Amino acid sequence: MNKPIIGVPAEWVDDKAGSATYQSRQKDVQAVISAGGLPFLLPAIIPLDEIPELVRHFDGFYLAGGGDIEPALFGGANHERVYGINQERDAFELTLVREVIDRDKPLLTVCRGMQVVNVACGGTLYVDIESHIPSAEKHDCWPRYQRDELVHDLSVTPGSRLSEILGVNFARTNSLHHQAVNQVGDGLRSAAFAPDGVIEALEHPGKRFVVGVQWHPEWLQNLEPMRAIYRHFVQSCKENDGTHK
Repeated sequence: MNKPIIGVPAEWVDDKAGSATYQSRQKDVQAVISAGGLPFLLPAIIPLDEIPELVRHFDGFYLAGGGDIEPALFGGANHERVYGINQERDAFELTLVREVIDRDKPLLTVCRGMQVVNVACGGTLYVDIESHIPSAEKHDCWPRYQRDELVHDLSVTPGSRLSEILGVNFARTNSLHHQAVNQVGDGLRSAAFAPDGVIEALEHPGKRFVVGVQWHPEWLQNLEPMRAIYRHFVQSCKENDGTHK
């Protein structure tokens, strides 16, 4: 069987020479490759009206972490800790996610990517965990801790798709985010929680494969449950028999 073709949005950045570049992190694309997928970077400059045709040609999509979503897009207020807003990326990824879900293509998302899915489905975010959830533990653990350091426990909802994928209902994970899901979007359900109640995963039970995790499994590929996330995603992409094109 041919390897599935997986679209990975690439963000616009300025390199050291001042030249605009579209890029994605190596850890993300390597995790997809190791699981048997073929990632192709999708520059966010692609016109939005081309997205329906673009989605038709891919077997699945993977959204990685990054800067914050513009708070106005989910009815939030600006905050001093909001950073890295990229309106081009916001518009591209939100439009892409809605089309992918509508066409029932497999979708795996990480950190910011999970938040994009929630906003795309009409949900909201806590703009800053520390400011808006006083009882929460620390979730933004970079640079105090290394990106692959396990810093808090994770409780996975029994019977969820994520529980099936991980093969466990409890784990420890890394944590590199200062925002979190507030109101869960339409059609989505929470699938994992931190000990303080912060939502750590979302999934769409009405679709073939729509899973989002708030942590960074791409940095934890030495752990079998984290590798399993990518394997199940890629397997779902392989099962596209053309009826979802």
